[in-house]
Amino acid sequence: MSDLLIMLAVLAGSFVAGYVLISKVPVKLHTPLMSMTNAISAITILGALLLFAAETSPSGKLIGMVALLAAAFNVVGGFVITDRMLRLFKSPPRPGNSK
Repeated sequence: MSDLLIMLAVLAGSFVAGYVLISKVPVKLHTPLMSMTNAISAITILGALLLFAAETSPSGKLIGMVALLAAAFNVVGGFVITDRMLRLFKSPPRPGNSK
């Protein structure tokens, strides 16, 4: 049970630290930050999959499942938002251009 409390304390601490750090990032750096969080979420997915491969308690598997779902949601959402932001930089098609 103490392992669960330690994991929850780390989760709460990282949530607070992440919120404080991200709130101070300038708007122009949000796209690179999104790409970096996608990479971190991919590492979280690998860690959660390793947790499922190991012999753990049901509460550990539940935390792994929550981590896996949250990281997958973050990766997919990050790629969708990054794609939308990158489309803003494409120039509109010119009249008379066949492409």
